[in-house]
Amino acid sequence: MATNIEIVGLTPNQVSDGGQVLGRAFLDDPLILFVLPDEEKRERATLRVMTAMTRYGTLRGTVDTTSGTVDGVAMWFPPGETGNSIVGMFRSGLIMAMLRAGFSSARRFSDCLSHGEKLHKRDMPGDHMYLPLLGVEPNRQGQGIGSALLAPGLARADSAGLPCYLETSRERNLPFYTRHGFEVIVEDNLPNGGPRMWTMKREPR
Repeated sequence: MATNIEIVGLTPNQVSDGGQVLGRAFLDDPLILFVLPDEEKRERATLRVMTAMTRYGTLRGTVDTTSGTVDGVAMWFPPGETGNSIVGMFRSGLIMAMLRAGFSSARRFSDCLSHGEKLHKRDMPGDHMYLPLLGVEPNRQGQGIGSALLAPGLARADSAGLPCYLETSRERNLPFYTRHGFEVIVEDNLPNGGPRMWTMKREPR
């Protein structure tokens, strides 16, 4: 278990590094496997999409990372920025990254986003903090980095008296988030044959 992990804000010149780490962390995620089924194209497409997602995060909220080498990323959106932003997706290159993966992949991505946003709006109508992405370099997982990355965002939410919200399509993530105070709201299937997903909420402490 790593100790004394310093968490800092991701700088603009680290966007690519953050995207690469997230790409590797999510390469075997059930949602990625569903949206990008072509194994030959998946790795390159995932790295492009996650780099655009990292840029999107810097435009809309706070992106935390490890000091020095980028070993993980936690992305937080504040109240007022928790819904999907088409303008932000264009500015960050996210829409173009998905279109480059192919029309079918872009459609699956859009359908999953829409379904997730419907649940999000229904179950979290008030002000809250949203954690759309948390990922750690695969060879650094299990060393306390994920917990360290999560801590500053939870502290900010607690200080403001705000609940937190997230989604995951990895069942093995549930115990990790439960340890940090999250509880499952919904267990559901993503549309058109998509994988299982869970939405989770944490009340402020």
